[in-house]
Amino acid sequence: MTPAIAHPEKILIIRLSAIGDLVMASPIIDVLRSAYPEAKIGWLVQAEFSELLAAHPGLDTVIEWPRRQWTTLLRARRFITLAREIKRFVRELRQAGFDTVIDIQGLLKSALWARLSGATTRIGLDCREGSGALMTQVVTSPGGDPRIGSEYRALIEALGLAAGDFPMSVAVNEDDERHARALIEAQLPAGEYAVLCPYTTRPQKHWFGEQWVQLANRLESELGLAVVVLGGPGDAAAAAELVARTTRGINLAGCSTLRQSAAVIKAARLLIGVDTGMTHTALAFDVPSVALFGSTRPYLDTGSPRAQIIYKDLPCSPCRRHPTCDGAFTCMRDITAAEVFATARTLVDDTATGS
Repeated sequence: MTPAIAHPEKILIIRLSAIGDLVMASPIIDVLRSAYPEAKIGWLVQAEFSELLAAHPGLDTVIEWPRRQWTTLLRARRFITLAREIKRFVRELRQAGFDTVIDIQGLLKSALWARLSGATTRIGLDCREGSGALMTQVVTSPGGDPRIGSEYRALIEALGLAAGDFPMSVAVNEDDERHARALIEAQLPAGEYAVLCPYTTRPQKHWFGEQWVQLANRLESELGLAVVVLGGPGDAAAAAELVARTTRGINLAGCSTLRQSAAVIKAARLLIGVDTGMTHTALAFDVPSVALFGSTRPYLDTGSPRAQIIYKDLPCSPCRRHPTCDGAFTCMRDITAAEVFATARTLVDDTATGS
């Protein structure tokens, strides 16, 4: 198959958010770099997520969309300042001279930036909200592929490029790793640890607090693993409550940047989490992990024997943003601490024996 992009000089990938999607889409960078080694490759992303991409060796530039800053100006009714900032941003985006844009978010907001970039070749993935009208080519993923990042793999293949193993990557630097070690060693002078990622934006994706406590204490008592709880600033109180009920736990929710949190995961013996960005990050580092899915099911095939998924395929699952269970969240409630621990123990034992 002849590649759909002929001799691009400057390629812009657009995926504005969020953490998990950025991680799952990260293999695209290396595929494009391999196919077009002389091309300049950039990524347009919301400013609050840019650090996940900033250290990636395959990117020449990361362009930060200051969405939160613009929202603040809008709410303050500073319309002239906002208009000036938008005009400046568009001018700088066009001056970057991208000839090819690949919009892997497929929404109107991402497609608008693709069009405003001035690129003559604009390729959109799974376009929604009428965004396909702003593209020169639309790629529709076939669906039904259970592999992680399957839609991004489908895009690459539709462009006539070889996806290969399509490994995810999250780049952290020595400063990130140094800071992560300092955070851990300040509260856990010695010993291995498991990372817990209990928090996300939707309650139907959460597991239940009592189960996390039971799991954490078994990890410590039976596997000798302390637990490190990650989350954002808004999760700090819930994480503190969880850690207070554990035998040996550390609350790092809101205490580190995204890359520093990734470095904490990189050094972990194990990760267990719900469908949230940091859970997917474990796969990028090949850290043994257990993902708990319920209302969402972003993938069922992790591509690695060191990462397992627990998912109850109920008649109503996955309901995504529209639960029908009146808050029972049975799909998550049916997952027990004993089941998760047994899965985690197998992964840890297999890692120890090298199998």
